[in-house]
Amino acid sequence: MSSWRSWHRPLVVFSAAMAALAVASAVGLVVDDRVLVGAPIWAKPFKFSVSFVAYCLTLAWMLTLLGRGRRIGRWAGHVVVLTGLTEMVIITVQVARGKRSHFNTATAFDTALWNAMGMTIVVLWAATLVIAVLLLCTRITDRATALAVRGGLLIALAGAALGFLMTLPSESQRAAGDLDAADTIGAHSVGVPDGGPSMALTGWSTTGGDLRVPHFVGMHALQLIPLLLMALVLFAPRCAPLRDAGVRLRLVRVAVGGYAALVALITWQALRGQPLIHPDGVTLAAAGAILTATAYGVWRALRLADPAAPSRTAAEQEPVA
Repeated sequence: MSSWRSWHRPLVVFSAAMAALAVASAVGLVVDDRVLVGAPIWAKPFKFSVSFVAYCLTLAWMLTLLGRGRRIGRWAGHVVVLTGLTEMVIITVQVARGKRSHFNTATAFDTALWNAMGMTIVVLWAATLVIAVLLLCTRITDRATALAVRGGLLIALAGAALGFLMTLPSESQRAAGDLDAADTIGAHSVGVPDGGPSMALTGWSTTGGDLRVPHFVGMHALQLIPLLLMALVLFAPRCAPLRDAGVRLRLVRVAVGGYAALVALITWQALRGQPLIHPDGVTLAAAGAILTATAYGVWRALRLADPAAPSRTAAEQEPVA
């Protein structure tokens, strides 16, 4: 892995600022007893700041992999910082006012802030897409690394795009009519109002579907799949099959496929108005099929290890264009 000093500096600085905001929000959770839409009022800036730390540090590293298009990637990183900063300022301002930031159309000012957030989210997603396209076109020698980076980015983009579904009027909001005069347009939950019974820490609904589940799980493929590859490389000296770069590549393929299937499953579950922790028989059957296929893929990948070349290195592989 490249030295952190070569990482995209604005993304690193923004991540540090978000870490500081996470600490401040954690203090707010302790000293401020206000509750908004069924959750502690400082929970949203805390979760968003922690998420931005992981998201931006990962992008800062991934940008070091670029060959051609490095300047475009750098500017895309700048855009991620500016849009992320704008979003976090709006969220924090609304917390200070005791108002919700998302879906809030109660006043002209609230509507303007929510519209601004909507635009920044679209631009941030587009900037991440630019980085993804550049990495798809970049020559990365290690095929497992190439797949982990590209697969993680594409799943993360799909997970982020699921957030746009939350901005649409819910069934109850459409049924009420007169959306122009509504105090809120959009919702996290499906089939139940926002702010009902929820899981500890995450705040995800326990009585209905919640689109934040696939949104969260999908976005963090950006970190989890590359981290899996790092773990495989770390354990290679102690596990002979993992020394074979071909085995690591096949395991990453299984991970990307299994992760994408998981995101699809929990999206389908949420859209049916079903809580994550209360799956029905059909959901459990689909989850079992995904788990079985993933386990078979892992077994087959390890079984196909080449005992004649256990120490084959990434440099000996065919480069990925």
